[in-house]
Amino acid sequence: MTSTPLQSEQTDGTGTGTPDRRRWFALAIVMTAAFMDLVDVTIVNIAVPSIRQDLGATFGAIQWITAGYALAFAAGLITGGRLGDIYGRKRLFLIGIAGFTLASALCGFATGPEMLVASRILQGGMAALMVPQVLSIVHATFPAHERGKVFGLFGAIVGLGAVSGPMLGALLTEWNLFGLEWRPIFLINLPVGIMGLVLGVRFIGESKAPKALRLDLIGVALATLALLMLIYPLIRGEELGWPLWGHLAMIGSLAVFALFVAYERYKTRKDGSPLVELSLFRVKSFAAGIAVQLTFGVALGIFFLVWTLYMQMGLGWSALRAGTTGIPFSMAVSLAAGISVQKLVPRFGRKVLQAGALTMAAGLLLYIWEADRYGTAIHPWQMALPLVVMGLGMGLIVAPLTDAVLSEVPREHAGSASGLINTVQQMGNALGLGLVSVVFFGVMDDHLTPDAVGMAFVDAFQNALWWATAVLVAIFCLMFALPARPRAGTEDAAAADPEAPRVKEPVLTP
Repeated sequence: MTSTPLQSEQTDGTGTGTPDRRRWFALAIVMTAAFMDLVDVTIVNIAVPSIRQDLGATFGAIQWITAGYALAFAAGLITGGRLGDIYGRKRLFLIGIAGFTLASALCGFATGPEMLVASRILQGGMAALMVPQVLSIVHATFPAHERGKVFGLFGAIVGLGAVSGPMLGALLTEWNLFGLEWRPIFLINLPVGIMGLVLGVRFIGESKAPKALRLDLIGVALATLALLMLIYPLIRGEELGWPLWGHLAMIGSLAVFALFVAYERYKTRKDGSPLVELSLFRVKSFAAGIAVQLTFGVALGIFFLVWTLYMQMGLGWSALRAGTTGIPFSMAVSLAAGISVQKLVPRFGRKVLQAGALTMAAGLLLYIWEADRYGTAIHPWQMALPLVVMGLGMGLIVAPLTDAVLSEVPREHAGSASGLINTVQQMGNALGLGLVSVVFFGVMDDHLTPDAVGMAFVDAFQNALWWATAVLVAIFCLMFALPARPRAGTEDAAAADPEAPRVKEPVLTP
């Protein structure tokens, strides 16, 4: 790895490593960028009805405003992570945050649904350059014994982003600043992005893979094509009446994925510079964690969009009322994420993540029961209990899962691994958003009388939550492939000497 002032350890000439205090400033900057990305996803959901009314967007366009971002994000994350390995993680992070800020401005000044969708796709592409560098910089900057604390903070940031997004979206939409209606939800990124860019130049140290790598352009093309063939028909299928070409494209995507894997193996033998390090999947903790990330993303993709539509379009709530309803959920996520890595996983291991999956499923079942019992007369306080239960479950998963996936990844492949982690979750998220057209809109009558709209949304919401519950049960089963117990000390040795042989037994702790 390139020697910089901000590596996890500095040599002082005597061979003794001393941690650089500025790594915590760098952490604050990259976490702010991650927070900005998280807020931007959740803030849009709460403003969907306002955007639809102002721009005259169809339900298909609304799906694209959310799924277009996720799709571009997913398609570009592996490439973004590998570019960071090749050209420097700091450099790609700064390019990404600058592009993300510019795309946010374009979203804020969009004149129609087409421009907003295009700007959101650009924003997702820029986020794909920025976000993989966050975990890569953390992985390259902090010694192993500190990463548990760092990933605990990351989990808390996830919860904070989840609460801040809906609240900010609700407040900015309700306030209608300068008559801009929903547009400030994007424009708020401008000062944050500029500040992150300026401070990032000063405090983030550069790092890259220790050996020269080349960008695998054919791999990029194959991965992007496979993702588009799988997700695009899901998003457009319901709107277009499920045409034959959509089914053929989704089936064909499996063949393209297989071709991608075969080419990556060839590329590894040829020059050692594949887009995806397939050897990472021989590490049980990484392979199992990736599978969990994918399915977890599907559950989140389904829930958050239908939840917003249910509250605002089904129950007729204002953006502010819907936004404040989510506060108990997000507080619970932050609380559980903060203690899961530091306190629970070292003692109980894999059981913590499995308890999280079952707890989330229990929260969804409770929500289904309440939606059925109270119908359109339900109040926000009645949603608090299922949301708290769901939030606690999610918090038990998000922080330790990231740590589990990256625990044995060699530093030279940190960018590729980070890109894969984010890619599969965003791919799952995009799949979940695509499935909304099936599990939510697909069960609603196209010709509803005004009196029937509310209960139609309630019924569709319950149907979608049954699907999300089934996905969480699948996640619980997949988690049996994760290491059962944490093992201390193995990663510290590897962190101290990146060239040392890797420990074959997977670990769950930092």
